[in-house]
Amino acid sequence: MSIDIIVPTLGESVTEATVAKWFKQPGEAVVQDEPLVELETDKVALEVNAPASGALAEVLVEAGSDVEVGALLGRVEEGATGNVAPKPTPAPAEKTPATPPEPTPAPPAAAAAPVATPVEEDIPMAPAAERLILERGLDPSAIASSGRDGRISKADVLRHLEQVPAAPAAPQPVAAKEPRPTEEREERIPMSRLRQTMAARLKEAQNTAAMLTTFNEVDMSALMQMRRDYRDVFEKKHGVRLGFMSFFTKACVTALQEIPNVNAEIDSTDVIYKNHYDIGVAVSAPKGLMVPVVRDADQRSIAGLEEEIGRLAGLARDGDLSIADLQGGTFTISNGGVFGSLMSTPILNPPQSGILGMHKIQDRPIAVDGEVVIRPMMYLALSYDHRIVDGREAVTFLVRVKECLEDPHRMLLDL
Repeated sequence: MSIDIIVPTLGESVTEATVAKWFKQPGEAVVQDEPLVELETDKVALEVNAPASGALAEVLVEAGSDVEVGALLGRVEEGATGNVAPKPTPAPAEKTPATPPEPTPAPPAAAAAPVATPVEEDIPMAPAAERLILERGLDPSAIASSGRDGRISKADVLRHLEQVPAAPAAPQPVAAKEPRPTEEREERIPMSRLRQTMAARLKEAQNTAAMLTTFNEVDMSALMQMRRDYRDVFEKKHGVRLGFMSFFTKACVTALQEIPNVNAEIDSTDVIYKNHYDIGVAVSAPKGLMVPVVRDADQRSIAGLEEEIGRLAGLARDGDLSIADLQGGTFTISNGGVFGSLMSTPILNPPQSGILGMHKIQDRPIAVDGEVVIRPMMYLALSYDHRIVDGREAVTFLVRVKECLEDPHRMLLDL
């Protein structure tokens, strides 16, 4: 019996997606709940799983095509053993060339690309994990799995790579310098739906918001000392590492509670004040910048914030974020310092009215009690919508964040 593969509900306000790729070809065996096709929306990428075990009978929508919710993607032949032949497509008649083309000389052996070894088919694994295993030439049977039904996830492969030291690369012969190629030197690739939406939203922020940025700097000495003092015992008790992002999130929540305009948004001629603090944390993912949201950050402890931020960052890296994980943020934190940025002006994430930019911690000379000392300093940047946030409020907000970070004990004691 043939079972349809349907585009599922994609989330609030999302009605269309693009078929990114098929993981199976017509005629191949499939297992129920195994990922068959990846769809890309303007928010996230998601996988559509097999509705039943059998074989993929036909693919009705090719990669690169746009589809709507409820559209028919293909069919699975339930109970088939993987030998279902795809519907034949008549091949176009080939024209005989007037003169036979000259044979293309084979490339030298030294320049030949390595051939990936097929992954064992009896070991279930996520598509992202399979790609990484092929790229690194790993033995899947040596990787401990944590997924459902023994399925290897991308996180399992990354953990395996951390535990097993990489073998030294064999020396490659130096190839003779070849002349510059004469073929096309540019490549045109359509932007993904996610990248198009990101570009449109960033441009919308520039076009609609009266965006300004104010700067300050924070002495990280006290926070770094606290982290050194309690890092090991914190991780032993709570099972998560103690980082800086939880303290920045807590400091921002404290400042937002004092300056509510930075946590508000404009809707036409109204101002909507938010009495909840859902903080978006920008994460660099393989498909681009993602901003998952930490819900009710004001209700979470430092350990709870670290756990939730780590969970969302892992989902972003593995491409497993849901649309719900990305919606409803009231304020955003972006950490360009992890890439070495010393100072930048972050762009608002509409319809939010504020975004905090963190930067690289760098030892700099500063004056303390009339003496020049070397301290670990970080520049902070707050971009804000001047239509709703006054300059005094923006500066006060950033100063409050600075005070919380420079004296974290007062922040944690709610003083």
